[in-house]
Amino acid sequence: MPGTNLTREEAQERARLLTVDAYEIDLDLSGAQEGGTYRSVTTVRFDSAEAGAETFIDLVAPAVHEVELNGKALDVAAVFRDSRIALPHLHAGSNVLRVVADCAYTNTGEGLHRFVDPVDQQAYLYTQFEVPDARRVFASFEQPDLKATFQFTVKAPTGWTVISNSATPEPKDDVWVFEPTPRISTYITALIVGPYHAVHSSYQKDGQSVPLGIYCRPSLAEFLDADAIFDVTRQGFDWFQEKFDYAYPFAKYDQLFVPEFNAGAMENAGAVTIRDQYVFRSKVTDAAYERRAETILHELAHMWFGDLVTMEWWNDLWLNESFATYTSVACQAYAEGSKWPNSWTTFANSEKTWAYRQDQLPSTHPIMADIRDLDDVLVNFDGITYAKGASVLKQLVAYVGMDEFFKGVQAYFKAHAFGNTRLSDLLGALEETSGRDLKTWSKAWLETAGINILRPEVVTDGNGHVTSFTVLQEAPALPAGAKGEPTLRPHRIAIGCYDLDEAGKLVRTNRIELDVDGERTAVPYPANTARPAVILLNDDDLSYAKVRLDEESLRVVTEHLGDFTESLPRALCWASAWDMTRDGELATRDYLSLVLSGIGKESDIGVVQSLHRQVKLALDLYAAPESREAALAHWTEATLAHLRAAEPGSDHQLAWAHALAATARNPQQLDLLQALLNGTETVEGLAVDTELRWAFVERLAAVGLLDEDEIAAEYERDKTAAGERHAATARAGRPTAEAKAEAWASVVESDKLPNAVQEAVIGGFVQTDQRELLAPYTEKFFAAVKDVWDSRSHEMAQQIAVGLYPSLQVSQETLDATDAWLNSAKPSAALHRLISESRAGVERALKAQAADAAAATA
Repeated sequence: MPGTNLTREEAQERARLLTVDAYEIDLDLSGAQEGGTYRSVTTVRFDSAEAGAETFIDLVAPAVHEVELNGKALDVAAVFRDSRIALPHLHAGSNVLRVVADCAYTNTGEGLHRFVDPVDQQAYLYTQFEVPDARRVFASFEQPDLKATFQFTVKAPTGWTVISNSATPEPKDDVWVFEPTPRISTYITALIVGPYHAVHSSYQKDGQSVPLGIYCRPSLAEFLDADAIFDVTRQGFDWFQEKFDYAYPFAKYDQLFVPEFNAGAMENAGAVTIRDQYVFRSKVTDAAYERRAETILHELAHMWFGDLVTMEWWNDLWLNESFATYTSVACQAYAEGSKWPNSWTTFANSEKTWAYRQDQLPSTHPIMADIRDLDDVLVNFDGITYAKGASVLKQLVAYVGMDEFFKGVQAYFKAHAFGNTRLSDLLGALEETSGRDLKTWSKAWLETAGINILRPEVVTDGNGHVTSFTVLQEAPALPAGAKGEPTLRPHRIAIGCYDLDEAGKLVRTNRIELDVDGERTAVPYPANTARPAVILLNDDDLSYAKVRLDEESLRVVTEHLGDFTESLPRALCWASAWDMTRDGELATRDYLSLVLSGIGKESDIGVVQSLHRQVKLALDLYAAPESREAALAHWTEATLAHLRAAEPGSDHQLAWAHALAATARNPQQLDLLQALLNGTETVEGLAVDTELRWAFVERLAAVGLLDEDEIAAEYERDKTAAGERHAATARAGRPTAEAKAEAWASVVESDKLPNAVQEAVIGGFVQTDQRELLAPYTEKFFAAVKDVWDSRSHEMAQQIAVGLYPSLQVSQETLDATDAWLNSAKPSAALHRLISESRAGVERALKAQAADAAAATA
């Protein structure tokens, strides 16, 4: 049941009327091993500002048995409809509500998710409540500004563990009675229940002692590197408590690696849930460990920003997520003893490119989005909310100064602890500490959509000396369908001047930091000074803008991109080249040549892996169709050559092995995959472990070299939840009409698959080498997607709407079919947005293919 869509106006009226004091929630999960439904009893104590007023409480449940308000039983049939219980005739002042219901376990990653581990056949439960899914487990006033205390009582099967926001008690007769929480929002309450494996420690500092716990399923315990996770966590505690000047606000801090999790992690107060793919079963590169550390720090930052102080309404979701993203990367970059001091390189290479991509879609929106209802926020966990927002916070820190920024944050936490705020509360605190007027800055950066482009204009004399240097700023027209007007913004940027040293390395010889405002900004450049080999705008990545190189800099960078001595300017140039490719300004064939000329010198493994993904995407979608196969063959030969040349046992060797597995195509390459899989051939230092085996299996299945029996045999080797997902991907990837029909039916015509398996099937179904086989599914997609959206939960429906859109059918016919469907189907605003975003991807690919074809004939 999707649940009723709460509007902002309804939430404001409910918040005006109510003050919620306390929840007491009693759940009988003793039958969790069998599944089905469970008994949920909720008692809520709240105050009403008016006598006789009426409101409602939220609940998604198969059955409601009792509703008692202020000692009076209400007619359930009369007051419960869809996902709301009407509460009439409230008392002025104190009210007490008791609701008895049967709630349902889910397999969608929303509400109380239930998973059975194929290894031990035990059930494992966890809750995921953001945005509106606490109502799937207990009756709740489901909005962030109606905070309350929560006291959970849970009956669980014998031998299981129950973890919640409060310290874990000793059970009595399998009943776990937790202490009430501090005042928090419904969406960050949590329960994690099952025979989980646990490792315990503590954070100790200046007399402070915080219990720490890490949990996972027993079948993953052998892979759990708890010490490394505790190390990152303690680093975060040290750095955040110093920067925030506010002690960790909850009783303990548990991190629970849970199965089939839809997101990366969730900031439940004191009980963070994290996708258990972060418990690495096989060798991964350092980039994966860095990403996991950023996720750990992101959720820890939320304990203050989001949990202690919470947004009033979802239009400030961006601030919640952006702050956690900015501070987690800053912690990695600046904390003493950090293993990832180059984390801003990773940010520029991954988060920023995500933001730039999102900001050029027809759904682009101001960072501070207009969130009218729950449907709006559910599709707003996007690159603007997270990555553009974090980029703009980095710009804000450069604008006001880091010390002043954190002094303002400290005042903000002290003033609003356990309360709710708006953006103006934080900006007001920052104005106090920095002395800057942030109203104009806020209007330009937070209340407008779109992206700026910065270009250098450099004039030299006959001696090669710079006579004038200007930064040009453009505000391109917003994408068709987007709301708003192009806006020029104030940018605080650094300009890096780079020259080649005697060893042929590009070294920064000068750095100029200044404010850029308006269309033209003069740069104070030293007189009678030769122009540098490369002029890089937005060096150090302080601002958020697309950057272009002048002609001379582009020539040098094309020849020497891998020769920058520092990783961040390399990442900025790589990102600029990728952006130009997506915009059709750089032909795909030229992007491939640039990558092949420089990737061998790229030391940052995260950048290398991003380039692998981007090259594959460019060749699959942006290359002219008539030259695509030749370009893919060229790239694949390069992946094999780099694999053989890489240092044995290195991260680069592993990354190139996965890159080869993603694209192997000729008989010799495919024979090598088969030989590596069978062990009849080896590459020195390369461990063909579980995950790499599956990468080979999935590719071999997709080209028709492995059948169902061979996939099943591989699953027998790895009869785990991860193995089940990989096998599902391999089956769906087979190049036969029967395999495609079977995969389609399991996802679209049935709703039985769990979220993670559905995602795996979709991933296998969509194969870039199988365009002709997939062509008939364009019509089927448009015939089915609206019904899917209306009948499935949000997470499941969004997987299908985005994952099965015919993105590989890059043609005017796909655009026309999409337009016809948008006009006739009249989809909801949320579904309209997702389909329009996918359509924009096809339109961009058509433009890039035309640019690549033109380059071939130039």
